[in-house]
Amino acid sequence: MVNVNTVSKEAVMGALSQVQEPELHQDLVSLNMIRDLNINGGEVGFTVMLTTPACPLRDQIEREAREAVAAIPGVESVVIKLDANVPTDGRQRGLLKLPIRNAIAVASGKGGVGKSTLAVNLAVVLAKSGARVGLLDADIYGPNIPTMMGVEHLPPAGEDKLFPAEAHGVKLMSIGFMVKADQPLIWRGPMLHSAIRQFLSDVEWGELDYLVVDLPPGTGDAGLSLAQSMPLSGGLIVTLPQQVSLDDARRGLEMFRQMNVPIFGVVENMSYLELPDGTRMDVFGSGGGEKLAQESGVPFIGAIPMDPSVREGGDNGVPVTVSDPDSPVSKALNSIALDVAAKVSVAAMQSNDFVPITMVG
Repeated sequence: MVNVNTVSKEAVMGALSQVQEPELHQDLVSLNMIRDLNINGGEVGFTVMLTTPACPLRDQIEREAREAVAAIPGVESVVIKLDANVPTDGRQRGLLKLPIRNAIAVASGKGGVGKSTLAVNLAVVLAKSGARVGLLDADIYGPNIPTMMGVEHLPPAGEDKLFPAEAHGVKLMSIGFMVKADQPLIWRGPMLHSAIRQFLSDVEWGELDYLVVDLPPGTGDAGLSLAQSMPLSGGLIVTLPQQVSLDDARRGLEMFRQMNVPIFGVVENMSYLELPDGTRMDVFGSGGGEKLAQESGVPFIGAIPMDPSVREGGDNGVPVTVSDPDSPVSKALNSIALDVAAKVSVAAMQSNDFVPITMVG
C-alpha cells in the first residue's frame, strides 16, 4: 500500500523545477506557471499556466511535466490542465493607455505580396486558440480587411466611442467601414496620422491579448504614425521569393529598425505551387525569404505555398484557416501564427517593462 504522506508539495514542485519552458528557457516553477496544485494520496493534479493559448510547444511542456511528476515515488496518476495568461510587454498603448497587451505589425515593402492575407489569418488563428484578438486595418489607401473578414458594417456606435466589428472571433476596425468602396482617399500625412490615432483612442477595443495591425505597403507615413501613437511589440515582414520583392521588403525591415520596433522575422508568401503530380513549381523563384532573413540577422518564420483557396477565402470573407483548416496553406499559416505567439511571449519576457504573468489580471 502506498504511504499517502510520501508525495509532498515540495517533491512535486522540485520535480517541476527541472522542466524548462522551451521558448523562455526557464523552468516552470521560476516562471510561476504551476497553479492549483492538488495532492490526494498518490493522485497529483495541477494547472500549467502557459504564456499564450497558441503555444506551439504545449504538448512538449505537458509531456515533460507529466513525466517529471510521475517519476516521484508514490505518484500513481498525474492530471494536468493547460491554461494560458498572455503576458504584456508593459508598454502603454494609445492616448488612453489602452488595455492591449501586445501589438503586432504586419508590413511589406510593396503591395500584392499577401500582407493582408497573413494579417487576417494570423489574427484568426490566434483567436481560434482562445486568445482575445483585435485586427486594425491601417492600410488606409487600400482597406481590404472588411472584405476578407466578410463584414460590411460596424455595429451601432456608443455615446463616446465606436464599437469594432467582429468576425471569426476577431474584433476589427477599418477605414473601409466609413467610405464608399470606390471612394479614393487622397490624404496627406496629418490626416492619416489623425485617423490612426482615432482608430486607437475612439474605438472600444476592450482588453486584448493581441492587436494585429495591417500596415499599408511601403515605408510611408502610416508606419511612422502607428509607431508614434502606439508602441509595438514587434513586426513581421512579408515578401515573395523574387528579387524585386526582396529589395522592397528589405526597406520595410529597415523601417522597423529605424523606428526601434523589434522584428519578429520574415515570412515568404507564394513560395511554391504544388502540382498534381506532387512536384513543386517555383513560380516566383526560391529561397529569397530565407536569404533576406539571414542577411538581415532576423528569424525566417515560414513559407506559405500558393493555393487558390486563399484567394477564394479572401473574396468570400472566410479566411482559409477557417474554410479549409487542414490544407497545406492553412497548416503553414497556423505554424507561423504559433511561432509569432511564442516570439511575442519571449519579447515580453525580455522587455525591461515586462509584467510577470503573476501580475496580469
